[in-house]
Amino acid sequence: MAIAYEQARYNMVQQQIRPWQVTEERVLAVLSEIPRERFVPEAYRPLAYADLRIPLGPDAYMLEPRLIAHLLQALSLTPRDRVLEIGTGSGYGTACLARLSARVVSLEIDAQRAEQARSNLAEEPKHRWEVRAEDGLAGPVRGQPFDAIALTGSLPDERLLPPLQEQLVPGGRLFAVLGKGPAMEAVRILRTESGTFQRRTLFETEVAPLQVDLPVEVAFAF
Repeated sequence: MAIAYEQARYNMVQQQIRPWQVTEERVLAVLSEIPRERFVPEAYRPLAYADLRIPLGPDAYMLEPRLIAHLLQALSLTPRDRVLEIGTGSGYGTACLARLSARVVSLEIDAQRAEQARSNLAEEPKHRWEVRAEDGLAGPVRGQPFDAIALTGSLPDERLLPPLQEQLVPGGRLFAVLGKGPAMEAVRILRTESGTFQRRTLFETEVAPLQVDLPVEVAFAF
């Protein structure tokens, strides 16, 4: 039986995302337009619009739609913004970020997953996104600083956070999930014009951690 993806997408926005205090119209419009099923592994495609984490491989998942929606809203993106995404995954979040900004640089530590994400993103304007097979937590990212940074996996150790913050322009925003399960904090960090950082807790959640190839003690040792 054919799945009515357009109706499922409409239901996702109206029944999952709007009730969870996502009110930014540009965000809602993007989530209404992008065919999420295009980014979901074939075996899980019937669940493309369910409020579930969808597996992408060992310890890797697509975020639930409502978490992606809150991430996008928290970053307050403009059409002029340059964005860094750490954890490309399937490329769905990359597509959403690219439609709300000028350009997205997305880093995926798993080379095979990065290649699959590029394939999934093929129908998006190529000048708006770039997927690199790189460890986003291994040092300063080529092309920094950025107007916004999105982390699609959690950071279990907050010592990894300050070097990421330093890659923001004044006025830049960062979305991250911090801590260890079952109770983690989703936070929005703003770099002020004076260079200080303001942090606001948005909600509690649980997200799989970003993969780190280096020990925390040597990651970002620059």
